[in-house]
Amino acid sequence: MKNILDFDYEGLQKYLTENYQIEKYRTDQICDWIYKKRIFNFDNMTNLSKEIRKILNENMLILLPNIVQKQISKIDGTTKYLFELPDGNLIESVLIYYPSRTIACISTQVGCPLKCAFCSTGKSGFVRNLSVGEIVGQLLAIEKDNNIDINNLVYMGMGEPLLNFENVIQSVNIFNDPKMKKLGARHITISTAGIPHKIEELANLNKEIRLSVSLHATTNSQRDKIMPINHAYPIEEVIQSCRIYQHKTNKRVTFEYILIKGFNDSPEDALRLVDIFKDMKVMVNLIPINANPSGFEKPSKRFIDQFLDVLLKKGIDAVVRAEKGSDISAACGQLRLRKLKDIS
Repeated sequence: MKNILDFDYEGLQKYLTENYQIEKYRTDQICDWIYKKRIFNFDNMTNLSKEIRKILNENMLILLPNIVQKQISKIDGTTKYLFELPDGNLIESVLIYYPSRTIACISTQVGCPLKCAFCSTGKSGFVRNLSVGEIVGQLLAIEKDNNIDINNLVYMGMGEPLLNFENVIQSVNIFNDPKMKKLGARHITISTAGIPHKIEELANLNKEIRLSVSLHATTNSQRDKIMPINHAYPIEEVIQSCRIYQHKTNKRVTFEYILIKGFNDSPEDALRLVDIFKDMKVMVNLIPINANPSGFEKPSKRFIDQFLDVLLKKGIDAVVRAEKGSDISAACGQLRLRKLKDIS
């Protein structure tokens, strides 16, 4: 039995035509039911013949992850989902509300191999990559649960998206396809800790999607202490790949910068950041650190404002990101790998 969510449009059409002689236009109808109408039962797809529905039921599944737990923030309505996958592994995804948009933050791996010091996901280990259908299914499950159309998507949940490159890009194609989810590419963001050759590979695809890079430090010695990946891919290589990305796509790159008290929050750090971004079009999201496994502390408002002011006065577009879902551990760096035995 194949998960229909693993297929992009052309792949599904080819599979159904070659294996079951189902007319090509039927793929449009099936995708409309799943991605537009949020119908996940073949028997309810009433414009398909009984014969086609029988073929689909006998050979394919529409596998959405099972909701094990749902937590809703009392502060801002942010909703965190704990999903169970068919093999029993668990992942977390987040639904975030803003006045002008609704964002789904989805995962790409069970756990994460990068082991960043400030991140709960990496501290709890890595199991495997998610399949295409497991990535796609998170968004569809959240939409179904809330009966809404989500208009913004960020690959910022558990895992490093560029280490699951092929499946992530396949899922982007599904979300973006007008005959499937029809989510505008500019409303899709892939976040990475910085895998230079994969950033360049993403640039070569020349898609309209947005790139967000987690930098979090202004020197290699500093970044080494909190992001082990920096030993393999130092700041200079990451920034160079971002320059190549920008040259090929003509798109602004967003950089995430977690502010840690007494570690990377000084005016000197801000000035080094300005120098790093020389001649680049960037947007900097400053993120005062959330509760984390290493016990790092959040800077005072004075230090946060001072850091932001340095960037703005030097012509760098920057904002302090609004904290969402911190009371349910749904904020940046707080998603964690869990096992069913952990759930009470």
